[in-house]
Amino acid sequence: MILDQNQQKIIEAIENSKSTILAVSHDIHSHPELSNKEFFASDLLQNTLTSYGFQVESGYAGIPTAFCARKGTGKPRVAFLAEYDALPGIGHACGHNVIAATSLCAGIGLGAVIDQIGGEVWVIGTPAEETIGAKCLMVDGGYFNDIDAALMIHPHAGNYTTVHALALCPIRVAFRGKASHAAAAPWDGINALDAMINLFTSINCLRQQIRPDARIHGIITNGGLAPNIIPELSEGSFFIRAMTRSYLDLLISKFKACAEGAAIATGCSVEFIQDEPIFSNLITNDPLASRFTHYMENVLGAGEFMRAPDHFGSIDMGNVSHVVPAIHPLVDITNFEPFSPHTTEFLKAACSPLADQTIIRAGKGLALTAFDVLTQPDWLEEIKSHHRKAIGK
Repeated sequence: MILDQNQQKIIEAIENSKSTILAVSHDIHSHPELSNKEFFASDLLQNTLTSYGFQVESGYAGIPTAFCARKGTGKPRVAFLAEYDALPGIGHACGHNVIAATSLCAGIGLGAVIDQIGGEVWVIGTPAEETIGAKCLMVDGGYFNDIDAALMIHPHAGNYTTVHALALCPIRVAFRGKASHAAAAPWDGINALDAMINLFTSINCLRQQIRPDARIHGIITNGGLAPNIIPELSEGSFFIRAMTRSYLDLLISKFKACAEGAAIATGCSVEFIQDEPIFSNLITNDPLASRFTHYMENVLGAGEFMRAPDHFGSIDMGNVSHVVPAIHPLVDITNFEPFSPHTTEFLKAACSPLADQTIIRAGKGLALTAFDVLTQPDWLEEIKSHHRKAIGK
């Protein structure tokens, strides 16, 4: 495929900025910050984008470490999404430095021609993907409503056009009973820990009747104070996951029924606490994903992309994909070695020479795909039509 003059300018702009882009990746990797505390990474990305002529809004959507960098005028409008939070104890073992640098790379590339082709390019800093998911808050606040396409990548062991990211509901459960001396007067107590154990037993029974792609897993965070005191309070934290949001809602109701049954069986009361957003399942826009894959395989030499891995977790990009056409392809940083994210091996891979190469290549792929969104109105309508049908399903 022969690139036109503006596409060549995108490639040249990225090549000329390669050292800056990779320095950002390495700096974020060496300064890991937890969710909503990513001040170093956020400032670094904002300052870099400002130096490339972007107008930057800090504290975007009311989130201190979020930002929105804009360049160009009018519509269509595309957004590259950057993540940059790290994991407790193990740093950037999910490779969010790679995500941030790749979206920066794409923004720099497309930004180099945006005044010639029209439309707008945004780079949105979206913190806290590992916890509350800033994208969920942005979606709820309508911050994606005026965007025509949202694009990002995620590093992985291998290249994949799409992922089957599960819908996720984080929920906490508290059982309240009555304390009593466990030896002298156990009959006067109401054991909240028994209720929690009954809940886990009921969940294990429920697993026999749920779909194979669904998940329910949790931990006991408070099981009592001492062995000789009947626990008056027990608390647990759970994740409920499903392939679709509709089935997730059904599972949530079944989970709550299990907890309510455990409360009745033990004489406890039960409370459900949901102080984190629900992640929706990811709806990949096939026209966008196919075009990105085409550029990566046939123009940029990334090698073959497979359709989707057979397992993945949950991501807040799912919420974005329900309101705007979106892609979240996986790009190889392990040379196809099966290193799982959130491991020491993946931490090292996220700052390797291969990761650097992937950042530049995937940044070009995103930029070229977004260029087509801005310059091919008929194809943009195909993208939107696919999204409308997918949401209807």
